[in-house]
Amino acid sequence: MYRTWLKNQGIPDDEFDGRPIIGICNTWSELTPCNAHFREYADHIKRGIYEAGGFPFEFPIMSMGEPLMKPTSMLFRNLASMDAEETIRANPIDGVVIIGGCDKTTPSALMGAASVNLPTIVVSGGPMLNGKFQGQDIGSGTHVWKFSEDVRAGKMSEEEFREAEACMSRSIGHCMTMGTASSMAILMEALGMTLSGNAAIPAPDSRRKVLFHESGRRIVEMVKEDQKISDIITKEAMINAIIVNAAVGGSTNIILHLLAIAGRLKINLTLDDFDKYGSRIPLLVNLMPSGKYLMEDFYYAGGLPVVLNELKNLIDLDLKTASGKSHRENIKGVKCYNREVIASIENPLKKSAGIECRCSFNR
Repeated sequence: MYRTWLKNQGIPDDEFDGRPIIGICNTWSELTPCNAHFREYADHIKRGIYEAGGFPFEFPIMSMGEPLMKPTSMLFRNLASMDAEETIRANPIDGVVIIGGCDKTTPSALMGAASVNLPTIVVSGGPMLNGKFQGQDIGSGTHVWKFSEDVRAGKMSEEEFREAEACMSRSIGHCMTMGTASSMAILMEALGMTLSGNAAIPAPDSRRKVLFHESGRRIVEMVKEDQKISDIITKEAMINAIIVNAAVGGSTNIILHLLAIAGRLKINLTLDDFDKYGSRIPLLVNLMPSGKYLMEDFYYAGGLPVVLNELKNLIDLDLKTASGKSHRENIKGVKCYNREVIASIENPLKKSAGIECRCSFNR
């Protein structure tokens, strides 16, 4: 029965030979501008899956975009996680590739997948290219507010404002500032749920497509090795993520999302852990909105592998990642190419940064 209906998609009979079935959890939607390129990019994952001897099936889940949804996409995060969980649980899937981008799509899909706990790898859609306007770099989610106030104050014309909109969002990808989308992409790499380098490759860069392709290959190997989410995301991996988020100046929203992911895996992560491990970490990354540069610059400077190397005495680099290797192996030989973007641990941008959580509430 199952074979006959699937064959209406033109699948040859010899592919029903017991090879690993890989679900591609796609948060694509034209209503989510950050994720609008995922439909095309998913094909690169499929190529990798086929090459490695897997059988790919792409499926959609609810997509949540910050720019258009009201009052906030956070209201729908858990609904999307249920969508991901029940789709994965109800179907004969051996492993999952999650494509995430805009703020809540990444944590929601991972929350759902974590509840099922199959071999899973995350691929981020990548940040937009730097905004360019009148000879300066501008950032999405930062300059839009500045320019809006400049129009209200009479410092900028309506025509200039509309031109700046196109200059600000001039390529596919999510916000190129250190907002929640970029922070979650970094957190996925810090947790070990992605291949090394995932966090910062710009969305239009051909190397982002290569990462999608290689992730497709790797998920088939993860299924054969039975490397599940719970084998990667441990309490120690969560502590790494807290420290990394502080060092990059990441979003406060990661508190909500890490706690939710930890809950799905029954990891005892608390607000006190964010204070204990993340409140006195040196700030190393100089990105908007609090700094000067953008994600494209972060990638050219060496990306997250450089940050992990700088934090080598503060985090556990021997934890296994989705690559099948440890962080230590993944970052071997990395170099920083711009110390204005990524500072050294000896000479940080700020000696004590991070998120302090001294409040309590019932969950």
